[in-house]
Amino acid sequence: MRELLLGIDIGTSACKVAVFDKDGHVAASVTEDYPVYYPHTGWAEQNPDDWWEGVAKGIRKLMDSPDVSPEEIAGVGVDGQSWSAVAVDKEGKVLCPTPIWMDTRSNDICQEMTAKIGAERIFAVDGNPLQPMYTTPKVLWYERTMPELYGRIDKILQCNGFIVYRLTGAVTQDLSQGYGWHCFDMRRGCWNLEMAAELGIPERFLPEITACDAVVGHVTAQAAAQCGLLEGTPVVAGGLDACCGTLGVGVSEPGETQEQGGQAGGMSICMDQYHADPRLILGYHVVPGRWLLQGGTTGGGGAMRWFESEFGGEERLMKEQLGMSSLDQMNQAAAKVPAGSEGLVFLPYMSGERTPIWDAEAKGVFYGIDFTKKKGHFVRALMEGVAYALRHNLEVAGNAGAEVQVLKAMGGSANSLLWTQIKADITGKKIEVPASDTATTWGACMLAGVGVGLFPSYKEVIGRTIATRRVHEPGTADLEAYEKGYQTYRALYENLKDLMHQR
Repeated sequence: MRELLLGIDIGTSACKVAVFDKDGHVAASVTEDYPVYYPHTGWAEQNPDDWWEGVAKGIRKLMDSPDVSPEEIAGVGVDGQSWSAVAVDKEGKVLCPTPIWMDTRSNDICQEMTAKIGAERIFAVDGNPLQPMYTTPKVLWYERTMPELYGRIDKILQCNGFIVYRLTGAVTQDLSQGYGWHCFDMRRGCWNLEMAAELGIPERFLPEITACDAVVGHVTAQAAAQCGLLEGTPVVAGGLDACCGTLGVGVSEPGETQEQGGQAGGMSICMDQYHADPRLILGYHVVPGRWLLQGGTTGGGGAMRWFESEFGGEERLMKEQLGMSSLDQMNQAAAKVPAGSEGLVFLPYMSGERTPIWDAEAKGVFYGIDFTKKKGHFVRALMEGVAYALRHNLEVAGNAGAEVQVLKAMGGSANSLLWTQIKADITGKKIEVPASDTATTWGACMLAGVGVGLFPSYKEVIGRTIATRRVHEPGTADLEAYEKGYQTYRALYENLKDLMHQR
């Protein structure tokens, strides 16, 4: 009988459930969509029960298919988006929708707590600034706006921890997701209860921290009945989606770097020692003994998804006739536009912005519109704007002492040869592309494989299963156009930020 691994990826717009063999080949996969709710400006939230419903439905489809049988699943790994704040009571019931990583409603609370405790003291503990996208201020927002509900909270879970709980009944906090809490000691990988008290976070809210590849429980009879897995199937704690994707493209040694091409954009630089910078994001890697210094923009592949949804009606109508997806049609139109988009520049600040500007009030902008601009200009400008944000983050990382030579790309954006080449040209970095669509779920499966003993080490499984499919070398022909565009990109925010902050 085959020994297979099941990976669950809780993304922003959908969950992906995939089964792999020990060589990293996909045996079967399925994607289940769920909504993001935007009830007010600055709010972005999801219902955690929607995640579980999608996961259970997806697993059931795979287990009922002829490609996979429940008996073959040797272990389950779960990864998920960052900085959730899933409030559950003692029975594990979800008490309210959770603000997700794009949510900025707690901006005022961050300013108040930073003034009260001190930015340097907070940063000294967690290695990250107190910003509204993180978990900490969302929990403080619960206390301030929903005191009755706040009193019923037993635990705050991250999204992968919530799915692990639904599968096993185990309440856990994996190491890689600890960075969302500003009472998390980034040097030691444990809770700092003194800082928790200063922030006003009850100790009971904080689950036990565990290694990402630790088997924390087994599928319960109730979960088995809902999703079709065998009762008793082992489940590891899992980790942050960016970390699992970083592992899934083979990044585990110091200096190696992942380029993020999913809903969010950015990069993750692997390090073997603590090295924080307030302009960037620091967290533990899912690989033991490693940290990731990260840059993250809110407008990565999600900005393209938004553009296609709002302005891609014509392309969707032509999909059948042309035999080409709407995104591929847009990609084709963008390829006809010169580098620099003839002066059209995009700021990808679609839900405020994270690194390196940390501005919850930042707004997305298209600048340079005139009667000569066509849809292809907007698509290419969007691609270039995300690449400019990546360059900005890489420059800040370099100034902080984390110089990058090669990027390993992952996520749906890496499927676009044009977009990947634009990123290489604008950043001046070589980009290698392994299996972009499966990197995150495969990374979650690698955690499960190590946890249950199928793999002797991460080094061994990376060497055996991950190979570069294509390489993009940075070109020189368009340097002048991109340099001009980048300088405009940087100047736009500096000149517009005061206007962005007007209410």
